[in-house]
Amino acid sequence: MAGGVINRRVLLGALVIGASGGAYFLTRPDSARATDVTLSAPEARQLVDEGKLILVDIRRPDEWARTGIAPGAHAIDMRRADFVQAVKQAASDTPDLPIAFICAAGVRSRRVTHALADAGLTNIVDIPEGMLGSSAGPGWVARGLPVVAVTQ
Repeated sequence: MAGGVINRRVLLGALVIGASGGAYFLTRPDSARATDVTLSAPEARQLVDEGKLILVDIRRPDEWARTGIAPGAHAIDMRRADFVQAVKQAASDTPDLPIAFICAAGVRSRRVTHALADAGLTNIVDIPEGMLGSSAGPGWVARGLPVVAVTQ
């Protein structure tokens, strides 16, 4: 298990440190799924702040209203009929950047990243601790990372 974590971190390190010219590509061995790349909430925040990651909060509007969303995140409810198109639109200005998905506790984001990977999308990342925490970590909110209110 620890080897898997190290491998994901190595892949991510190649993504962030080894890329040049502003293009950041996720690379993975052929045997790994695109969703084998994960980020902690602080790692995601740093990359979003640096303009190296697109963050999509896939929770429901009532969840966004309760906790707010990460600054710079795109609030796209995964239940939308045009969800994939909305994600593509959110990434249209920076199509070479990886897209990370966050939900409350990592269950929905994992499902979404697997479904998108199975549909052939690449350059996707899961944030398994979510906004509220899971076994992967305490979550965005508990870590004291910034949030912004969502107006509807």
